[in-house]
Amino acid sequence: MSPEEVAAFLAERHTATMCTLSRDGTIHAVAMWYGFLEGRLAVHTKARSQKARNLSRDPRMTCLVAAGERYEELRGVELVGTAVLVEDAHQLFAIGASVFDRYVAPYTETARGAVETMLVKRVAFVLHVERTVSWDHRKLGAS
Repeated sequence: MSPEEVAAFLAERHTATMCTLSRDGTIHAVAMWYGFLEGRLAVHTKARSQKARNLSRDPRMTCLVAAGERYEELRGVELVGTAVLVEDAHQLFAIGASVFDRYVAPYTETARGAVETMLVKRVAFVLHVERTVSWDHRKLGAS
């Protein structure tokens, strides 16, 4: 996919598989809703979650976003990079509002309380992408 196609695909409503490294070196993979902060993929999670503990030890993170049911429909994006902890309350809220807007309902100020409740005891991470891999099997038949 072109960079524009990657951006458009990630802007769609998909679930990401977020991978971090456990203490023993095994991969911890979880399904995550994601939002964006300043154009970067961002997630929030419980502060004491396994993925948050993993990222505090080793900030390497990979996110896979894929779609399609049949082989000729498969498309996806793998983002490999470094997760950066978001400590600023305004940025944390912005990520929460982005996730809310993408997966729950269009965000308006009337949803502020719901987003604030959603973020209790949570932290957020922004992925600084170092490598992007993408594919679109719908293009395989194209000449």
